[in-house]
Amino acid sequence: MPLHFELALEDLQHYQGTNPCPEDFREFWDRALTELGGIAPCPEWVLAEFQTSYAKCFDLYYTGTRGARVHAKVLKPTEPTDRQPALLMFHGYAASSGDWMEKLPYVASGFTVAAMDCRGQGGESNDPGGVTGWTLRGHIVRGLADHPDALYYRQVFLDTVRLAHLIMELPEVDEQRVAVLGRSQGAALALACAALEPRIWRVAALYPFLCDYKRVWQLDVATNAYEELREYFRRFDPLHDREDEVFKRLGYIDVQHLCPAIQGDVLMAIGLMDTVCPPSTQFAAYNRISSKKKLLLYPDFGHEKLPSCADDVFRFLTG
Repeated sequence: MPLHFELALEDLQHYQGTNPCPEDFREFWDRALTELGGIAPCPEWVLAEFQTSYAKCFDLYYTGTRGARVHAKVLKPTEPTDRQPALLMFHGYAASSGDWMEKLPYVASGFTVAAMDCRGQGGESNDPGGVTGWTLRGHIVRGLADHPDALYYRQVFLDTVRLAHLIMELPEVDEQRVAVLGRSQGAALALACAALEPRIWRVAALYPFLCDYKRVWQLDVATNAYEELREYFRRFDPLHDREDEVFKRLGYIDVQHLCPAIQGDVLMAIGLMDTVCPPSTQFAAYNRISSKKKLLLYPDFGHEKLPSCADDVFRFLTG
């Protein structure tokens, strides 16, 4: 692999991350889950316009933290088997849950599929906001000026958990066979969901975002998806007087620190030429996973579609 900006592969395989983990990290997430449990989900199931002969399709709306109404596309086999598996799908940064058609191969394989829209991004989920400061883009840094409980991604991680619970509670779904899938931001959400809901069965995470923020900044690749890290310092802390505080607070929503709690089987894919989500940041997460795991390495690929990866993921999730 070319060493133009990253560690050698043998070093990546042992890298344990740079971004600090807050001392009360576990208490933070225990408190968050307790808060979520005290909020009535108030699910609303609306029959979708899109339907097929073998999939019954719904728009699901439910309540998350801070009053957000979260939307997910849900597809159920029209002839469900007893205690069937389910798949939760999470999308990339600023995108949406996508087209119904993309989910049909898994429905045809007997899965109930639920694809969530991240609040305030490209789909139907709303973001009530209510934080101090920047709201122009800036999802990573949203809430940094307030209590850590206000962090945007705290709410989104909890949205994934609530979706998992709603799908696990369906009478036709086997709660012990619920998988998660995503790429980039979606991969980070898949890992976070599996950590916060340990019943998650299988995890397919392709080049995850939201890992090891300080490493991104140190590598000077805080551009594209991570651009707001640089912009935050430029606008609000140009002398980096609060640098340690900022990265420590971001540690609450650093997926690498959640990964040790994952119990399901994990398949991760990393492109070693990824300058959007640097390989070391992804290895920081992968190396902390202690459950059964497998890594697909693409030496000549970056943050992009990876050849044959979708096939490997499908076999992993349906096998």
